[in-house]
Amino acid sequence: MLGTFGHIVRHNGVTGLYSGLSAALLRQITYSTTRFGIYEELKNRLTKPDPTSSTPPAPPGLLTLLGISTVSGFIGGFAGNPADVMNVRMQSDAALPIEQRRNYRNAFHGLIQMTKQEGFGSLFRGVWPNSTRAVLMTASQLASYDTFKKMCIEKAGMKDNLGTHFTASFMAGFVATTVCSPVDVIKTRIMTASPAESRGHSIAGLLRDICRKEGLAWTFRGWVPSFIRLGPHTIATFVFLEEHKKLYRKMKGI
Repeated sequence: MLGTFGHIVRHNGVTGLYSGLSAALLRQITYSTTRFGIYEELKNRLTKPDPTSSTPPAPPGLLTLLGISTVSGFIGGFAGNPADVMNVRMQSDAALPIEQRRNYRNAFHGLIQMTKQEGFGSLFRGVWPNSTRAVLMTASQLASYDTFKKMCIEKAGMKDNLGTHFTASFMAGFVATTVCSPVDVIKTRIMTASPAESRGHSIAGLLRDICRKEGLAWTFRGWVPSFIRLGPHTIATFVFLEEHKKLYRKMKGI
């Protein structure tokens, strides 16, 4: 990992570490907004208060949370796929030799160039592994967060406060990174492949080739940098979400 950082900085400067920032932001706007919005809406619809009780309604059970997170993740994967392809390509561009780089100026320039050169279908290259990854990510991240939060409050006697949110989101980040690692490897290889490389290669064929060449070690290749990225991201996301919901309830008098 440090060798990769060094290679990028030597050949592209410090700004090379931020290649794909516009694509990453576009991905969050399309992918994360869609999956979080659908998940919270479905969860709220399935959380029915008891009119005879003054206690807050209990959240849905684990199986229900897994079901709604699967639906929201799948839809979010489709919505965010074009930006995700661009994000992967722009980030990998800095590590390629100069003659092999695509040199997209920003995410929108890259989307236009991809459509012109490779057709509209290229925007959804890797959509199935990406949607599978989105399902796994949403289920392992959102459903596990709600489950860990419930355990912290009911089993460990913690209050519904910042400490609980931090603890539950840290554990959710660990689970999400581990569950999604194999799919991330497959998704990245498909999205960075040239049209000639990807032609005639199915996902099953790619899996067979990787296992033959690299063994099972490929499943967790890049786990540490993934956790370094996803762990803080998960913590920041859920802490912000909880504070946002708290402020919203206060403003609405809920």
